[in-house]
Amino acid sequence: MAQLWGGRFTKKTDQMVYDFNASILFDQRLYKQDIEGSRAHVKMLAKQGILTEDERDQILDGLDSIQRDVENGSLEITKEYEDIHSFVEANLIDRIGDVGKKLHTGRSRNDQVALDMRLYVREQVQYTDQLVKELLEVLLKLMEEHVATYMPGFTHLQKAQPVTLAHHLGAYFEMFRRDRERLSDIYKRMNYCPLGAGALAGTTYPLDRDYTASLLGFDGPTRNSMDSVSDRDYLIEYLSALSTIMMHLSRFSEEMIVWNTNEYRFIELDDSYSTGSSIMPQKKNPDIAELVRGKTGRVYGALMALLTTMKGIPLAYNKDMQEDKEGAFDAIDTVNSCLPLFTGMLATTTFRKDVMEASARNGFTNATDVADYLVNHGVPFRDAHGISGRLVLKCIAEGKALDDLTLEEFREESPVFGEDIYEAISLKTCVEKRLTYGAPGEEVMQQVIRECRGYLQEA
Repeated sequence: MAQLWGGRFTKKTDQMVYDFNASILFDQRLYKQDIEGSRAHVKMLAKQGILTEDERDQILDGLDSIQRDVENGSLEITKEYEDIHSFVEANLIDRIGDVGKKLHTGRSRNDQVALDMRLYVREQVQYTDQLVKELLEVLLKLMEEHVATYMPGFTHLQKAQPVTLAHHLGAYFEMFRRDRERLSDIYKRMNYCPLGAGALAGTTYPLDRDYTASLLGFDGPTRNSMDSVSDRDYLIEYLSALSTIMMHLSRFSEEMIVWNTNEYRFIELDDSYSTGSSIMPQKKNPDIAELVRGKTGRVYGALMALLTTMKGIPLAYNKDMQEDKEGAFDAIDTVNSCLPLFTGMLATTTFRKDVMEASARNGFTNATDVADYLVNHGVPFRDAHGISGRLVLKCIAEGKALDDLTLEEFREESPVFGEDIYEAISLKTCVEKRLTYGAPGEEVMQQVIRECRGYLQEA
């Protein structure tokens, strides 16, 4: 087919060059955005008297028919077209004749593709945000259910102090809440319309860029035509946010994988979110969590690829920028498939409260509370720390937990121990006396849960 830019050329493009240059195989997913932008553009042209109302209506009818036929399968987007813009315009001309050639008045493919990608990313930002919100809803439900589910908290993957499952999951709630805040920031910053910037220097036609922006739901037009066609900051920011989301999902997946092992047995994954082994019948594998963890790298790769592409590009548009799409599309698809799968896996997971509590009790997570008990009875902290450490050493040697020791055994290390030591180092006491805001104590945990619920109801 004839190319949109062929007038200046006397020789046909080499087929290998054409194929290498073409983007139709991946930018075809932008057909809705391309048609949406064209609708707004032609309405603006008619408003400004550049097109007649009849010409506007013919073009709009033609665009509607193209979208309808693509979506019902009667019109196929094929690689005979260089890109999605060529596909739409060529089919429009085929359907309505020479009037279709007026669609491109006052517009370049540079500002056109900038608009298409921005419209697409804006939509995807909102979709990703909704998926993250759904994950937060599941997290909050679990937090509400497990305020009194005791478990060990870890540092260095070593049992440290007792916490609750609600508190542990609350840490992920905060991570994903920040992810939503990042997405919101990106949306606000990117919501300006590049259409009307032309190739790089605007146009001599009397376009009403404010009107076009309002038709497309933007907050206004972009302020600099050169930046308009060469800006991919919004996409880099989105890929960065997606990478952070995947990092959070990967960390969570890693814990689910560990907790699912025979050694931990903190959780039981639902059969519908697990797989088996082709040779070992006893296996129940956490494949969803492992794949989420594994796919994180490809999202990071898309971010690094675009950063590398953009780092040496002079103003304004360069063909390198066509490389903004394939990796980004893959990253967006990856995150938007991982989120609901992970959410479903988490929602159907059974948490073994008894195993978690036993792990906290037998892991000396209350050793710090032994030391605090001594400090509260006048023992200097450094001495109290040593006494508590020796008691732990004794328990390890004898295969006991701290609260299995007799009062006499406690008093062998310090005479200040009394009968109240057992209450002081129970898991319930250890957790509930931690009442600083953000700690796992039930009173403050319930406060945080109420705040989280209010946040989700508003957002």
